[in-house]
Amino acid sequence: MSSILIAIILIVLILAIAYYLIKQFSVLVINAVLGFFLLFILNFFHIMEWVGKPDLGYGLATILICIVGGVPGILILVLLNIFGITI
Repeated sequence: MSSILIAIILIVLILAIAYYLIKQFSVLVINAVLGFFLLFILNFFHIMEWVGKPDLGYGLATILICIVGGVPGILILVLLNIFGITI
């Protein structure tokens, strides 16, 4: 009887951990897609040229920072570009 109770507790615990990981993963994916979309919008409308700087471009480092960093990553790239540091 106690082994069945332990098995039920373990199954509930595994399901709770899986739910948490899937929830966190979906947030990361949404953030990555938004970051890449923001990079596309910035370059498509040439928004960086409005402040007198060149566009960010689509280099490997830029895309990786946008995908991994998401929206904060693109904000860091914009600030670095404004201050004259290009990647």
